This record gives sequence, C-alpha cells and structure tokens, in this order.
Amino acid sequence: MQDGYVKDDDFFMRQALCEAKNAFHVGEIPVGAVLVSNNKIIARAHNQVEKLNDPTAHAEILAITSACSFLGAKYLPGCTLYVTLEPCHMCAGALYWSKLDRIVFGAADAKNGFRKFFGETNPFHPKTEIKFGLLAEQSTQLMKEFFRQRR
Repeated sequence: MQDGYVKDDDFFMRQALCEAKNAFHVGEIPVGAVLVSNNKIIARAHNQVEKLNDPTAHAEILAITSACSFLGAKYLPGCTLYVTLEPCHMCAGALYWSKLDRIVFGAADAKNGFRKFFGETNPFHPKTEIKFGLLAEQSTQLMKEFFRQRR
C-alpha cells in the first residue's frame, strides 16, 4: 500500500474509535462509525444527538446518509460499516435498508443493542455479514469513562 498501512478490519475499527473519542470530547455518547468502500473510508460520523437535538442522529445513521450522498446512491452494496457499539433497533432498520455487505461492531450493548430485540436472528439484509467484538474492550472502556464522568 502507498501509505505503508495495512487497511484491515482492525485499522478501520480504530478509525471508528477515533470518531467515538470525538463524540466523547463534545459531550455526546461515544459511538463512532466509518463506512468503507473499496478499502477507502467514504464516510465518518459520531453521535450528534445532543448537538442536533435529534434522537435519530446516531453515528450509523449519519454515516449512512453521508455515504449515500458521496456515492449518489440509496443502497450501499460492496460497503462495510465499522461501528464501536452494537447498533440499536432503530439503526438496525436503517442498516437493513442500506444493503451493506458487512457490519463490524465493537462493544455489545445489552441494554439497547439489536440482539436484545432480535436475539441471534440477523435483522439486517440477508446478504449482510456481521462481525462483532472487534476492539470491544477499548469501546467499552470509553463508554464506561463517559458515564462515570456524568455521575
């Protein structure tokens, strides 16, 4: 590769973790996401619920919107979403309709994650591959620190 870095799942999840840290520093729940096509990041986002005063301004939704705009398409086949926290029920619906090839997430979310509602059933497009647990410890620690500071 030209830049000397191997761009694999770990690399892209670290980019999502950078977005989560951005959210942390501006007082948003620290969830970050990057959307990748052809081994290139085409969208980055972090939660902006507080900033936009919008309960739908989750990192995943913002990344999907940005990627669709970038590609000029309403679906995202051939793309992978990397997100630091297990997507919620709302985001799972948006991810279903985006028709991604892959979704890679870090930390589990027992309280609000899609698996609470769907169990082990795949709520995403039938062709979407799911991988979870990547950099889960780092994502979990950031989340714990965020809520520790608010108590």
